[in-house]
Amino acid sequence: MDAKPTFISRDGMIADKEYVAWLSDVKKRFCQSQAKAAVRVNTAMLEYYWSLGRDIAHMQAESKWGSGFFDQLSLDLRSEFPNATGFSVTNLKYMKRWYAFYYEEVGNRQWPVDEIGHQAGDPLGDTNRQRDVDEISLNKLNMPELFGHLPWGQHIEIFTRCKSLEEALYYIHKAIDENWSRPYLENQIKTRLFQIHGAAITNFDTTLPVPQSQLAKEILKDPYHFEFLSLKERYSEHDLEEALVANVTQFLLELGKGFSYVGRQMELQMPGGQTFFPDLVFYHIPQHRYVIIELKAVKYVPEFAGKLNFYVTAADKLLRGEGDNPSVGLIICKSTDKTVVEWSLQDIQKPLGVSTYQLEEVVARTVEELEQQKEDARK
Repeated sequence: MDAKPTFISRDGMIADKEYVAWLSDVKKRFCQSQAKAAVRVNTAMLEYYWSLGRDIAHMQAESKWGSGFFDQLSLDLRSEFPNATGFSVTNLKYMKRWYAFYYEEVGNRQWPVDEIGHQAGDPLGDTNRQRDVDEISLNKLNMPELFGHLPWGQHIEIFTRCKSLEEALYYIHKAIDENWSRPYLENQIKTRLFQIHGAAITNFDTTLPVPQSQLAKEILKDPYHFEFLSLKERYSEHDLEEALVANVTQFLLELGKGFSYVGRQMELQMPGGQTFFPDLVFYHIPQHRYVIIELKAVKYVPEFAGKLNFYVTAADKLLRGEGDNPSVGLIICKSTDKTVVEWSLQDIQKPLGVSTYQLEEVVARTVEELEQQKEDARK
């Protein structure tokens, strides 16, 4: 007898809190299993690419079989596996470059294996003992387990554009930990995040305890890239602030992972009737600390540090809660003189940092620069 269409009714089931909680857990476990399966598939493919690139590199295939080696190998593999992708001449050359980049960096830099393992998983599968470069060459180089968590396209971006092993491992960790897309990774490499990360001038070493000082430095960079802003030819600090708040999502992305927007121009009212307005207040969730940002569309001058020191003190006294770490301040200005910044921060009691920002070349000059140009013309 043929089955008949029917409606499924939920009336016979009592979906209590226990069932709802259990169902949520079932869904979560299914998503986790899918993610794990995707990682396993990706890892298997990457391990094959790595091994093929390793074979080509160590066999010196081009020298042995001539300049047409990649064309012939591509043809042979595509003929045998017509439904498979990844066997183009370009991709085969990428496989060789991928393996060669890390193999040569390990050998040329003579990095101890345990140091590489600390940064990207031990590529030889042994973190318990040192091996010198000769033994690495003898055993060849296995793909680090960590690499399997990153898609092939992102690996291509990294090994074709990075100049060192440290830089490549930095972007691998960031892309995995923060779930970067390929376009976002490409943009971070383009804006030289590795070089500018933690590059702000600070007094953190003298104002924060050792574990916190380094962590706090890591959330700052220099310069900040504000290319996403569209500003008129004459722009002031107020215009810059307005534009950043209007594009707060992009601003948060530029600040980095973990920042939460708290407020702008929060009124600080003193008992004597005076009021003050810090430009921007953020909270860094992973480090549990407030970050007070002052924007300056001019070159840094020492007076900026005194005012920000006052705002950070206020944040510690009025905003900082139980369990929060000390607040830090950041001045983002048009330009700096390193000596002036270092001297001005030397005796400041609160942890402050100073960075610069960059705009697109088409964004015109600040009010200060225009006034200086007029003054020069009069002379």
